[in-house]
Amino acid sequence: MNYSIQHNIFHFKNPSGTSRGVLTEKQAWFITIWNEENPSVKGIGECSIIEGLSPDYVSNERYEAAIHLFCETYCKTAEFLETIEDFPSIKFGLETALLDLKNGGNGLIFENDFSINSKKIPINGLIWMGDQAFMEDQIEQKISEGFKTIKMKVGAIDFEKEISILSSIRSRFSKDELTLRVDANGAFTKENALEKLTHLAALDIHSIEQPIQAGDWETMRKLCKDSPLNIALDEELIGVNQIEDKNKLLDTIQPPFIILKPSLHGGIYGTKEWIELAEAKGIEWWMTSALESNIGLNAICQLAAEYTTNLPQGLGTGSLYTNNIESDLCVENGFIFKKKNEPAN
Repeated sequence: MNYSIQHNIFHFKNPSGTSRGVLTEKQAWFITIWNEENPSVKGIGECSIIEGLSPDYVSNERYEAAIHLFCETYCKTAEFLETIEDFPSIKFGLETALLDLKNGGNGLIFENDFSINSKKIPINGLIWMGDQAFMEDQIEQKISEGFKTIKMKVGAIDFEKEISILSSIRSRFSKDELTLRVDANGAFTKENALEKLTHLAALDIHSIEQPIQAGDWETMRKLCKDSPLNIALDEELIGVNQIEDKNKLLDTIQPPFIILKPSLHGGIYGTKEWIELAEAKGIEWWMTSALESNIGLNAICQLAAEYTTNLPQGLGTGSLYTNNIESDLCVENGFIFKKKNEPAN
């Protein structure tokens, strides 16, 4: 078995604001794997990182060295090194490439109704941080595009302005007409979080992702217990790789929801493990991309389609880049699906 690695830089169409700064470009490495006896069939996977968030990225040099080590080891032994658990984005890329190769090398990662029959997956429309006018423009665009669930990043501008934006939306659309999610990316403090959650709950917000910084399980447990607004864990799950630690986290905090990004939360297998544990405890989940290109997004969509859930997923990021990989993924009216090839006339 052979492999190759390609480094890519994807450029955002518009600068995209988060609580960790403004993103203008995104790095990813593509792993391509093939068997020597059939070199025309190749599997491709994406190792995608977010600087400052991905636990397995320090520098390009060290990251690329790790990709080579894991790929070379697997190609020689057909086994993963145990340390790959600490490199979730590389694990996801390698897992995806191997599944793609196994299934014929045409981007088929899982054979299900999404990948074969173009089943539509409901998704949320993502609103990036910025000034009030910029955020309001995005919201109007998402509503006009038919999204029934909108996710707004909060924590970048004055909280009262963010409340004003959300109040304006809610004055026009009830919670039955439009679902509102917010994502704080840990922007609140342990001292002010409950007060802010109470204000948000008054607007019939569906849920908030990661209201405080990850790592303070006791405060997060108390927030989940006392908050009038449902909390979803996201960054809290990063670096929690062993099953006993996953169980301990879920049992301690007892969140209503968890949000799963395969590139951050253990690759494909690790994500499946989180889902199995969460569902056994009555905790709901949804899946989102970590801003992958269409290569990684295709794999995450197919993974999400392996499960039955009515919750909108966070998979609407395929149009972020000016130089994304060409894909048959299509977003219309708040759903993502695979566009079927039209027969030639």
